[in-house]
Amino acid sequence: MALHFTETEFANRFDRLKAVMEAEKLDAMLLFAQESMYWLTGYDTFGFCFFQCLVVTADGRKVLLTRSADERQAKHTSNIEDIRIWIDRGAASPVGQLKEMLFDMDLLGSRLGIEYDTHGMNGRIALQINEELSSFADIRDASPLVPELRAVKSSEEIAYVRKAAELGDKAYHAALDEIRPGADEGRILSAMQGAIFEGGGDYPGNEFIIGSGRDALLCRYKAGRRTLSDQDQITLEWAGTYRHYHAALMRTVVIGTPTDRHQEMYLATREALAAVETQLVPGKTFGDVFDAHAERMDHHGMMPHRLNACGYSLGARFTPSWMDMPMAYKANPAEVKPNMVIFMHMILMDSITGTAMTLGQTYLTGEGAPECLSTLPLDLPVKSG
Repeated sequence: MALHFTETEFANRFDRLKAVMEAEKLDAMLLFAQESMYWLTGYDTFGFCFFQCLVVTADGRKVLLTRSADERQAKHTSNIEDIRIWIDRGAASPVGQLKEMLFDMDLLGSRLGIEYDTHGMNGRIALQINEELSSFADIRDASPLVPELRAVKSSEEIAYVRKAAELGDKAYHAALDEIRPGADEGRILSAMQGAIFEGGGDYPGNEFIIGSGRDALLCRYKAGRRTLSDQDQITLEWAGTYRHYHAALMRTVVIGTPTDRHQEMYLATREALAAVETQLVPGKTFGDVFDAHAERMDHHGMMPHRLNACGYSLGARFTPSWMDMPMAYKANPAEVKPNMVIFMHMILMDSITGTAMTLGQTYLTGEGAPECLSTLPLDLPVKSG
């Protein structure tokens, strides 16, 4: 089996989950998030784009209901021993087959926690789940339970995060080697992703973000490439990824000579990043982190150009996003705890002058000051030729 963690690690995770289930008075949970399945069992697939469900019970059973295409995937990558297949046939719903399986597991009349808030659960399936199971069991939304457990990393997970951070740094150096007047964005992107693959890394949970010129102001990937001019700017947001664990970074590189506006915006991002570092300590909240970011940005008159969030947790994530919870936004009461992996992004996009400036890196929290997992300098990056 292609398991990336020890038996003891998986056992500890299951014990933590069962303790939470007991506290929530749940007899079983229906896990639909691929991240939850990977964390609990090692199961590694993109088959969550179809219906599948991992049922875990308070008495220690784990039963996966999936399609035939993922049967071997589960056997090769997970510690799940009981794997059952739902059959594609006519108009039959896999939810009905899930209900039959739950009946066979003697869960009629039980208290079931369901993961609704995940990419592996679409609206149609949610409606069918509610229709089929509302009279079968006492069902409730248990979406936050596993993500809250996953947010605090074990030593085995942190080792993978550190490897991801190393690959992220290598990707940036590969990009800088390519960035110059006349450079093609596609070649830059290829160099970055290639460095990660060559280092044993994985595809990220979402596409790398790359944009130059006016598209440097975008915070999402889009199709299409351009060639860098003599005076230009390029924004990169990427993540080193190893065993699905992410360590994200973000930079805006100036080609040619930085404008006064570039310098002003860089100063604001640098001060804001220093400010949030003081809040990434136990006893603070993700709302406190955001407030520190906003205060520095607004002090420099950047309120119209900043975002309404400045970072988020990272971990083992699957398509379509590497973003995890909690997120740093105003009044978020989620606590900063030791051994969290948190990406902080200071983003300014001035559409009036067409100027972009970003600065972001990933931190590991501890009992005191956070540890930056990147070795990259925080100076304004400039390539003049």
